[in-house]
Amino acid sequence: MQDPTPESMRFWEAAKKEKEEEKANGTYVPAPFEGVELHQKYDHEHFRFAQLPFRSQFWLIMNTGGKWAFIILLPVTIFVFLIGGLSVDEFFNERLEEILLGFFPLTLGPPLLCWAIGHTIVNYFPHVWFRPPKGPLWELNRRTGLVTFFDYKHFKKDGVIDEVIAPFYEFDAYIVTSPDRQGLPMNGLFLIHRYRDIRINFNDLSTPDNTTQKPCALWDFLQNFMDVSRPLPELPRYESHRHLDPVTAEYDRKTGREPRYWIDMDNDTFKAKVKEMLGRIDVIDTFSRPNLMAKHVKYVD
Repeated sequence: MQDPTPESMRFWEAAKKEKEEEKANGTYVPAPFEGVELHQKYDHEHFRFAQLPFRSQFWLIMNTGGKWAFIILLPVTIFVFLIGGLSVDEFFNERLEEILLGFFPLTLGPPLLCWAIGHTIVNYFPHVWFRPPKGPLWELNRRTGLVTFFDYKHFKKDGVIDEVIAPFYEFDAYIVTSPDRQGLPMNGLFLIHRYRDIRINFNDLSTPDNTTQKPCALWDFLQNFMDVSRPLPELPRYESHRHLDPVTAEYDRKTGREPRYWIDMDNDTFKAKVKEMLGRIDVIDTFSRPNLMAKHVKYVD
């Protein structure tokens, strides 16, 4: 719901208008990598997901990870230094100060260096870090009702991306629990085909959570998106596409929905909407709903 925000929607609307004006005036200069195929598509028909290759992700992780590691470790090291200076023993304080002064660079130096290098590469040397993805990972198609899994097993050898396709209604949702680095259980959503070896891991789309509510909410979103008898989910991302979907356009006409409902929303109202959505996620009733598939199939672990 927060990608894009109304503020960023207004920014890109203004950028698009400025781009059109510059093209008309003959002064437009294309941005670096403009027009590069990223293999992602989020509109009234497609929910197609792709990822940047590891080489590109590496620099982004170095930039963001180094930044947050430095921000977290800085107050911790300062606190340790202040606590260490409380001793009344002057000789001990001198030795401790020497140790801490040597400890600071070892603690703060690596994340600061990673942050500096990552920030420099990402912001000033795009040709070094940016590589487009080979293709998408998966797609849900609202118009056809089909799910496509893109298989890269033969890509290195033949340069071919295999497509495995099945109807959405043949997939079951599973919450898969796995430990994080501290051993705490984290829950993520998987779609697994009922009759074939097709599985889609949504952890790259939505990070695993220590509750089951967010994976359940993601499952509801996917079902609502694929249900052509209902309008598109009421999210900022779909506002510019709603008039292209017949069911959604008719729903908006009957309910009198403002076409610029999200893009013209002020920040405080949007924050309230996000808070309201998070509240609905916290009380989601997924596990109290009847299991309709239990009438038709038998699941064997």
